[in-house]
Amino acid sequence: MADSMSEMLRQDMQCEGLLECFHNLTEIDTDVFQFLNEAAEPLTVDQISDEINRERSTAYRSVQRLIQAGFIQKEQVNYESGGYYHVYHSRDADAITQEMQRLLNDWYAQMGQLIGEFNEKYADEPDIPTVDR
Repeated sequence: MADSMSEMLRQDMQCEGLLECFHNLTEIDTDVFQFLNEAAEPLTVDQISDEINRERSTAYRSVQRLIQAGFIQKEQVNYESGGYYHVYHSRDADAITQEMQRLLNDWYAQMGQLIGEFNEKYADEPDIPTVDR
């Protein structure tokens, strides 16, 4: 993590910052997600590439990161004469929100446990007896 927790809390976080924080997504990933979320129908990587004005390989890597993060889904479309291609669409925002809330709750529980362990280790350690002379 580049910034400390206290530094992160002092910053004004935007929604895009939230996506980066939770899933290490880039600005391009955010642009692709917003584009797919606003699209009326599922799109190919070539269509996405054209829209974000980037190389196809860049769009494909972004799509793969978004799939891995659970923000978009891939579907296979079959040609009648054989063969197929893939299209991508965004997932339901409520489902994504619930998953991020679960991740946050898990993280919060882990941090609480670590803070408790810190307290056990450093707070009110028994005094070492001294010898009177």
